[in-house]
Amino acid sequence: MKALALKVATYGVMHLIVAIIVAYAITRDWRIALAVGLIEPFFQTIAYSVHDRIWHRIERRKMRSGVEETAEAVTARLDVMNAREQSRAHGHGHPGHSHALPTSLRQIAMKTFTYSVMHFAVAVAVAYVLTGFNWRLALAIGLIEPIVQTVFFTVHDRIWARIEARRARDRKLAAA
Repeated sequence: MKALALKVATYGVMHLIVAIIVAYAITRDWRIALAVGLIEPFFQTIAYSVHDRIWHRIERRKMRSGVEETAEAVTARLDVMNAREQSRAHGHGHPGHSHALPTSLRQIAMKTFTYSVMHFAVAVAVAYVLTGFNWRLALAIGLIEPIVQTVFFTVHDRIWARIEARRARDRKLAAA
């Protein structure tokens, strides 16, 4: 659990640093860059919650309590749910895991597309306000920052996969 918390924390720090660096590279203003790095994720979190609630209604799944929703969201995002928990998503007389993927490829694609559009719109809107209503800088930040984040996410994920593989190998050797 400690390693998982460290992985999440390092991802958060990496995301913040990359957002600030990209915003600074585009605006050449450290105050705007810092504001983008700190403020934009706050609004993205709110927008994600709204998006998720809309998809609950679309998929006609029952909502769970706020605490259960949060716990399930964290476990789903961190891929620590077991197969039984994952299968609760649809049917079987249970309201289902609220953060499981939709069952059809069409729904998965639509949910991903709508999330991407929402994320882009929020990023551009926040950057637009923070850059003093400069739509060119806002569009640049809204387009470039997610691309750079994707590259860094992949690098971060690969580093952690190697760390986890090394730890598993060390545990195996210690047990032998």
